[in-house]
Amino acid sequence: MSDAETTTPAPRGRARITSVMAPGSGRAAPVAFGWRMPMWDPDGAPLAIWLPGVHATLDALRGTYESVWLSDHLVPGAGWKSPDTDTLECWTATAAMAMAYPDYLFGQIVMGNSYRYPPLMAKMAATLQALTGGRLILGIGAGWMESEYKAYGYDFPAAAVRLRQLDEAIRLMRRMWTRTPATFRGDHYAIEDAYCLPLPEPPPPVMIGASGEQLALRLVARHADWWNLSDVTPEGFAQKARVLEEHCDAVGRDPTSILYNLQLQAMAIAETEAEARAIAERSTLYKHTGAGAALVGTPEQVAARLQEYVDVGVRHFILRFLDFPSTAGALLFASQVAPRLRDRRA
Repeated sequence: MSDAETTTPAPRGRARITSVMAPGSGRAAPVAFGWRMPMWDPDGAPLAIWLPGVHATLDALRGTYESVWLSDHLVPGAGWKSPDTDTLECWTATAAMAMAYPDYLFGQIVMGNSYRYPPLMAKMAATLQALTGGRLILGIGAGWMESEYKAYGYDFPAAAVRLRQLDEAIRLMRRMWTRTPATFRGDHYAIEDAYCLPLPEPPPPVMIGASGEQLALRLVARHADWWNLSDVTPEGFAQKARVLEEHCDAVGRDPTSILYNLQLQAMAIAETEAEARAIAERSTLYKHTGAGAALVGTPEQVAARLQEYVDVGVRHFILRFLDFPSTAGALLFASQVAPRLRDRRA
């Protein structure tokens, strides 16, 4: 592969690290919380029914949650839900919501690299970073939903190829965000004297969603400012983190420079465990959530469970509440759980 990058070469035998996060900065970050915005309705309701609840929630949570997160699928990203369901497109919705709600950071959980050509993605991200005053977190991964790829005419190469494409995409975007004009020549993507003005200031943090232990976590070690896992137990997160630390050691990076992020897509919280259980059992999403991925309980129970994640390094949580469109659960969490975790560290 020919690559026109001219950054300082990595030590012999080590891959180049593109993240500029300082050692310790990920672990030193304060514990923070984001709301996982629905992009489709688990019961199949049309957009007009549930979109007002999105706006009401974003209004209600101002000042209590730091971030808002959107998934990237053109149809529901769940095999159990029919594709003929109203579904918001991720980047359009990110831009619209980020401009409408200036109190939050906005990120994607996570975008499929294949869906947007990386040079254009770099320019779109730089533009949104400028328009929002630096409130973008670029969440990205290799993509996985083969049926979606085929339905919309995207090639679906082997996972190893998609990961190499992701590697090039991140390097290319970072080059466009920091130098102008930018040139990059890879096996999958190439640019020649491409401009990305105004350069984003600062460049958006790159969050990689990845769990594959051989290749994907190696990309995290090289490129991620933030690292995301979804719906795993504290023990499962800790195991993946140990593998990531091995990859960091192999490329010469301090793993504490990476901010660890966890998404929990099924949370039910109430003053009593019985009330929380009733909320969960009424939820279609809960019925399709894997064992160990849901979190159901009182504020005390939820705080104790989340502290286990904090203890293994998680500093940013993305939470989807099963009582939506009600804001009761999200507000109860903000008042009784978030302060306990913000005040405590591993």
